[in-house]
Amino acid sequence: MSDARPRSLFHLAFNVTDLDQARRFYGGVLGCAEGRSTGTWVDFDFFSHQISLHLGPPFKTERTGHVGDVLVPMPHFGLVLALPDWQALAQRLTEAGTDFVLAPQVRFEGQPGEQWTMFFCDPFGNPIEIKGFRSLDSVYAA
Repeated sequence: MSDARPRSLFHLAFNVTDLDQARRFYGGVLGCAEGRSTGTWVDFDFFSHQISLHLGPPFKTERTGHVGDVLVPMPHFGLVLALPDWQALAQRLTEAGTDFVLAPQVRFEGQPGEQWTMFFCDPFGNPIEIKGFRSLDSVYAA
């Protein structure tokens, strides 16, 4: 039996209240390519993963997650990027006037698991965390 894992993509479906506004944020600000859509949902290529945004009430969140001294929304979703891509996205979000829950910053500097992180919400309150690593091989370093 082979140790090779099958190629896979992550899929997440969640609610938004306005598809045109979602297109402006996910397509325009985040730069995600739009896929299929109907009058009630739209798919995006979220950094090589599939998200499906459906019309409906966004999921309930509470700021109960601890990131240092900051409480961040739970649950949340996000992704891990190579550091240069993370830096480019952080600049893009900053230039777009994003109201960060946790501004772009480095955590665990000089330690195993050193990472850059930022938290923000989409226009519907759906929380997103984006992490950056110098090497994606160190994502699970302890």
